[in-house]
Formats: sequence, C-alpha cells, structure tokens
Amino acid sequence: MYKEIDIRLTPGEARDEETVRQVIAGALNIRPERVVHVSLARKSVDARQRQVMIQLRVGVHVDVIETRAPLFVPAYREVTRGKPVIIVGAGPAGLFAALRLIERGFRPVVLERGKRVEERRLDLQRLYRTGQVDEDSNYGFGEGGAGTFSDGKLFTRSGKRGDSRRVLEILAHHGAPATILTDAHPHVGTDLLPRVMVNIRHTIERHGGEILFGHRVTGLLTRERRVEGVVANGREFLSGRVILATGHSARDVYRMLHRHAIPLLPKAFAVGLRLEHPQELIDRLQYHHAGGRGDFLPAAEYNFAVQVDGGSVYSFCMCPGGVVVPACTSPGQQVVNGMSSSSRNTPWANAAIVTRVGEAELETLRHPGLFGGMEFQERLEEEAWRRGGGNLLAPAQRLTRFLEGKSDTGLPRASYKPGVTPSPIHEWFPPLLRDRLREGLSRFGRKARGFITGEALLLGVETHTSSPLRVPRDATRLTHPSVEGLYPCGEGAGHAGGIVSAAMDGENVASAID
Repeated sequence: MYKEIDIRLTPGEARDEETVRQVIAGALNIRPERVVHVSLARKSVDARQRQVMIQLRVGVHVDVIETRAPLFVPAYREVTRGKPVIIVGAGPAGLFAALRLIERGFRPVVLERGKRVEERRLDLQRLYRTGQVDEDSNYGFGEGGAGTFSDGKLFTRSGKRGDSRRVLEILAHHGAPATILTDAHPHVGTDLLPRVMVNIRHTIERHGGEILFGHRVTGLLTRERRVEGVVANGREFLSGRVILATGHSARDVYRMLHRHAIPLLPKAFAVGLRLEHPQELIDRLQYHHAGGRGDFLPAAEYNFAVQVDGGSVYSFCMCPGGVVVPACTSPGQQVVNGMSSSSRNTPWANAAIVTRVGEAELETLRHPGLFGGMEFQERLEEEAWRRGGGNLLAPAQRLTRFLEGKSDTGLPRASYKPGVTPSPIHEWFPPLLRDRLREGLSRFGRKARGFITGEALLLGVETHTSSPLRVPRDATRLTHPSVEGLYPCGEGAGHAGGIVSAAMDGENVASAID
C-alpha cells in the first residue's frame, strides 16, 4: 500500500529517520516495522509560532515498495529536418520553448545576444576587475538569462499558466538537485544553475535544434501583417514563426519594435533599493530564538508587503546567505541585484525593497508616455552611477540613517564586491518613492522588532524587477494581435516574472504554434 500523509515535527526530529518512521506509524495506526520505505513529497518550515516546526508531506510504502511512475520521461524527437521556429533569447522562456518545440517536432533556432555560460563567467570576472560592463555579456544577458548567475530561485505563485511541477522536473532531469521537487521554496543556487543551462543546451543541440550565441537581433522582417523572420548580425533569419523571448533588460528590443510600428503597451513595474542585513540577525528574528537557526534549520527568509498611500511596498527576490552583485547592462549605469549559492552560507541576507510605479507615479515623476517607465529607470540608474562615483561602486546608506534622513560617514561591512560608498540616498532618491519605502520599512520594523538596525545597509538601485512595457498578444492564440506569427513571451514581453513562470510561458507559447 502507498499513501501520502502530512506530518509536523521539530527540526531535530525531522532529521532523525527513526523518529520520522515512528511518527508516520502513529499517524497511520500501524506498527513501525510495516513502514518499509518513505519518500519526501514536500517540505516546508513553519516559523509562525515560537516553536519552529517542519511540515512534511511524505509518501509511505506499507508492507511492500510499490513501483511508482518516473517523474519526467523525455519525449524529445530528432528535429534536424523539422520546420524552423526562431526564438529570440536564451533565457528560461526561450530555452523551455525550444525544448517543447523539440517535443512537438519543430526545429528551434535560438538567437542569443550574449555568450555561452563558460565565456559569460569570464566576462563577469572581468566586470569585477575593470568595472566595465560588456553590453551583451553580463548578469542580465547570456545563456540562461538573468537567473543563471543571480540565484536560481524557483518559487512561483503563478497558477494560471499551468502546473509548475513539469518545469521543476525538466530542471531536475538536466542536473538540478532533486530537492527542488520537494522544497516549498525551491532553489538551485548560482553555483549549480549554470551547469543545468549547459545540459539544456546540449539537449537542444543533440536533437537537431540550434543555439547561435553572439547574435543580437536588430530588426524584424514582416510582410502584410505577418512575420517573415528577423535580422541579427546583419543576416536575415527566415521563418514564419518568431518567439520573442528577450528579458526585461533588453531595452533596445522595445525600441526596435517601436521602429517597426509594432504596438506596445505601458505597464506598471517596481523600483527600489537592495537591503542587506547580517544573516544571523534575520535568523534570530524569524526563528524567535537568540541562538538563531541552530543546527537543523536553513538560513531564514522574510517577505512583507504593505499598501502605502495607494501604492504597494514589498520585499522581492530575498536571498538568505547571499551576496549583492552588479546587475547593470549598459555603461554609466548602476544597478544591484541579489544572489546566493546552493549552500546559502554567507554572513549576509539581502532582499530588494521596492514600490510600484504606474502611470500616475510616472506623471508625478515627469516621465509620461509609452517609454516613460523605461526612461525613468535609465535616469535613476545613471544617477546611482554618478552618486557611487563610477567604477561600479554602489551608493549606500545605513537603514536607520535613511529612515532618519541623516547622512552617513561610515558603513558596515557589505557583501558587494566592487565596494560601497556612503551616499545620502534619502536626498536624491525620488521623494514620492522614497517616502513610500520609508513608511513600508517602518511598518515592517514595527512587526519584526530588531529589523530596523544600523547594521542593515541599503544599496542603490534596484530597477530590474520587471518590464515597464508589455508586448500584447491574443489571449488564446498567443500571437501578437497586429503581427501574425510573432509570439511575445516571458518577462521581457510582460507576460511572466521569474524563472519558473517564464519557463511555463515559453512552453505554453511553443505549444500554441502550428
């Protein structure tokens, strides 16, 4: 007999196999020796009460081990002679679209402006060494997209695109740790995800697909309201089907589409600052214990969201045991992001603290119009570069000083490798957004005593959270309503947010192609 049940244990109990077996036997009202095998289906940490508990969903085999169906059976076909489909961008949306197309017998031709993981890693090392960003190979652009070298968090609340389980199974099939299939907040880590991206590349190429790196798409070929292909590196790539899966940092793509009179729509997005605390402080707060997480608990996370004067303030992309990294994609701009390895073992915890920016805010900020949001992002990034003094230095301010409206002279140690420099962020950050962030942080601090501390550091700026524009598409056929055969997809098109939802969107678009 096989049965799935839910059990709750203390962290110490959850680590002891015999205790787990005894608890399962008690829940099923059977002798412990009848429990012959236990498999983990889901695991989460419940820290809402003073006694932290581990919530487990386990698959229990009673008396005999029942054969279970494999999680994911690849159905990839040889597609060398299949109909070509052009995919612009090798992020999660583009790569998962390519895999799905191979399952359906189409031949994906992926055009990626950046480089392979192996070369991209060298460019990131050069970025730290010289302070100069390669516009086509950085934390945002290259094989796997922005997620490859910035954490690999796989949690999503998006249910409207389908079951996210399939995406996790495909990632595990390509080398991601099996724990992503059971953890409530699955995470690969920036040390492991690049290898997974390489394995996906090999799958695509082995079955007849093609990935061309160093190919920046600069033009769209259309005729009589139908797409015929794209232009990249001065060469025409022809196909009556084009999946546009560029990320939200590819601002040149929006301008290219506008030049071709492809209708775009403005959409709300978020900007803010990256907040870094000592991890042990977050552990103490979240686990309600002076000793922090102890021997059995993972590095603690937090999240919050509040409404302030009609606008939301919330934490985003929380990285326990992580570091802050430079995420700019153009020279003369300063952008920060967070990441963590699979072990999540640094002394720091960081998260973006952002606030919504929509049409009303852009009017107040004097950036109206279709490209107002994008232009506002660019101006804020340029100001942060200037305030940081260039060379990737991040303007930074203690959290307490930001809330008090006072300048800093010295700063606590930070994880950001290029370095930080004291800056009165409260003076130059847009007042409308600054005041919202202040109020939101203050409210959260009242809920979590100790969160507001001089040990916490704000770094500027966090602007690459989501797209400020949407490339519209038909809700059923998933094509652009004005250009037949053009399939807007993923984060850059404004239809997804995060690795998993972008991957799911890529699969859905690939499934809609005929």
